[in-house]
Formats: sequence, structure tokens, C-alpha cells
Amino acid sequence: MSRGSVDQNFLFTLGELYRLLRVYADKEASRFGITRAQWAVLAKVERSEGMKQSELAELLEVQPITLTRLIDKLCDNDWIERRSDPSDRRVKRLYLKKAGRQLLGRMSGLKSELTANALDGISPADAHRLLTQLETIKENVRNAAQTSGAEQVRKEQRYG
Repeated sequence: MSRGSVDQNFLFTLGELYRLLRVYADKEASRFGITRAQWAVLAKVERSEGMKQSELAELLEVQPITLTRLIDKLCDNDWIERRSDPSDRRVKRLYLKKAGRQLLGRMSGLKSELTANALDGISPADAHRLLTQLETIKENVRNAAQTSGAEQVRKEQRYG
């Protein structure tokens, strides 16, 4: 594949892949009566119980009001609960409830199923290489986003 072809297709392909994965994950999560976004919140809370809502919003890169609505729905379904912080009653900390833990247990195979279907036809060695390359790309983009415009132009002139 030529450099020009990569320039023309890379971002579009990544964006399209992300969109398709979101649609696919939403469809499959709906079998459990949950959305992909709700699933993401439950999974993050399970990994870091007691985190503040504001920390979770930052971690998920969503607006606090958006997260509040998701958490309201999860609380209504008795999957998570908000508890006041003992040192600051304005702060709400999030905890998984028994029903939420059970739901995640029933959904445990779904992530593997989604991954297996997405990587169908790709060898395990190539899948590991792909993941390593995607991590490198992620780090490159993170660094570029933190680099000033002038520095980025110099970099492009050196490697472009």
C-alpha cells in the first residue's frame, strides 16, 4: 500500500471501524438489556469502585451531564449506587451493586465474542502485532496533541 493510499484511507478507515464497533457492541449488549455506554460505565466502576463521578466522566471522556444521565439509569436498574463522600458530602462515589455484578458476570463472554468476531481471519500473532501498533499510534497521537503547532510542522518537514 502506497503512502498516498494510507494518507487517503487511514483516518477514514479508523473512524469507520470505530463506528461499526460501537453499533455492533450496542446491538450485542442490548441482548442483556443494556447499552454499550452503560456497559462501559459498569465495567469502569467495577475496576475502580469508589471513584468520584467527576473522575469517571474524565476517564470516559464524556461530559458530566451525560454521565449523570447514564448513572441515573444504572441506579434506576439497581446496578450501581451513589454514596456521599464522608469528607465532602457534595462528592458522589460510585459502587457496583449485587445486580450490577451479576449482570457483568453474565456479560463476561461478550467482550471475547466481539473481539473474536472482529479479528476473525487474523492470526493470534498478527492480532498481537496489530494491538502493539495501535498502542504506538495512540501514543503518537497523544504526543502530537500535546505538541505545539510549530513543533509539529518541524516534525512533518523532517519526516514528511
